[in-house]
Amino acid sequence: MQTYLEPARSLPVVAEVEVLVAGGGPAGVGAALAAARAGAKTMLLEKANALGGMATSGMMSHWSGAQQLPLLQEIIDRMRTSSSLPPDREITSDYDEKWCISHECQKTALAELLAEAAVVVQLHTWVVGVIKEGDRVCGVITESKSGREVILAKVVIDATGDGDLAAWAGVEFILGREKDNCCQPVTLMFRIGGVDYSRAIFPGSFESYIQIPKGEVQALGKKHLPPPAGHVLLYQTRLPGEVCVNMTNVTNIDGTDVRQLSQAEFICRQQMDAIILFLREFVPGYEKCYLVAAAENVGVRETRHCQGVYTITGEDILEARVFEDWIATRNYFNFDIHSLIGPGLDRNGVQKHFKSKGTYTIPYRACLPRKVDGLLFAGRNISGTHLAHSNFRVMGICLGIGQGVGVAAAVAVKQNVLPRDVDIREVQRILLANGVEV
Repeated sequence: MQTYLEPARSLPVVAEVEVLVAGGGPAGVGAALAAARAGAKTMLLEKANALGGMATSGMMSHWSGAQQLPLLQEIIDRMRTSSSLPPDREITSDYDEKWCISHECQKTALAELLAEAAVVVQLHTWVVGVIKEGDRVCGVITESKSGREVILAKVVIDATGDGDLAAWAGVEFILGREKDNCCQPVTLMFRIGGVDYSRAIFPGSFESYIQIPKGEVQALGKKHLPPPAGHVLLYQTRLPGEVCVNMTNVTNIDGTDVRQLSQAEFICRQQMDAIILFLREFVPGYEKCYLVAAAENVGVRETRHCQGVYTITGEDILEARVFEDWIATRNYFNFDIHSLIGPGLDRNGVQKHFKSKGTYTIPYRACLPRKVDGLLFAGRNISGTHLAHSNFRVMGICLGIGQGVGVAAAVAVKQNVLPRDVDIREVQRILLANGVEV
């Protein structure tokens, strides 16, 4: 490959904070809120024009995974009180009342919560590198309309999803599945309008087998949609006649490669037209549906698994382990592995028939790099196997991981110690005081 030597230059240090969070998705929001509320001077950087990541810009339909988390309930309550929601709307289900996401209202709700916590939020900002002193991360390099800049911090939290900061800092990682580095497929979420709710169906999982006049809906999808699309996942929204669609599908994609991501966007958009035509022809209530909006980017389910002091396994989840160094608790979801070769569920995934001994915890050690200091992981990039990751990657659990890591970062600053030397009992004391239950 041809190369070019970029000339060295001096970069302005535009901010110095105690805790710096990279990534404004559920994990990053949880980390920034928790760190600031625990007394740390906190800054959050986000590449998009709004907070929330997959929960907003990614147009995900609903929250799941840690529905008892007080912080999640706080976010949902703020969103549900938005004056921008349809007036006098009828609440039709527990899903509508509690977990359904109103994307634009949630963007505003998150911005309000972070502002109230005195978090400095900078949008439209890409983190493009880390600054290290020896083995310790002490800041980041950013790119934005304001140019190339430096922000210094005592503790940096990587909530990028893909573990970008960790990779730049030299943290070891495994890409995707251990045996072949294959990652779960990517999806471009979108919303459609013109749906007759009185007749519509809402299959919510790969194992939602619903008989409709022309056949069973999942079988029809596999037969008539262009591969690797083929499953039918449709979710209610709070907007009249609108439905959130989770049906585009692109396999064999490395979400850390910009060229592959670009190709995935084009493929998904081609699939969207075919999906709408399929819904009009086969699915009751969708005869007059039309495209309203698509997410700002494809949703990437899996890339780097950063290697931490401890690696969470599928057995930990099935055994409902409560670790001594827990920082996120009462997590519950299934092994939601989307097929790596086509539509539907992977042969190692389990949804309807998932069984475990109960809820499980996330250990702090899974958020700590083995060798690099001054850095913490938060969200789907923490240390876990391909199987375990398919469970803890969902947004509610990532929010809880972020909250725990954010408190740990604030305690490290207060105690003037490295994150790996933090008093975990003090971290847990603060979490318990904020309503977290073991």
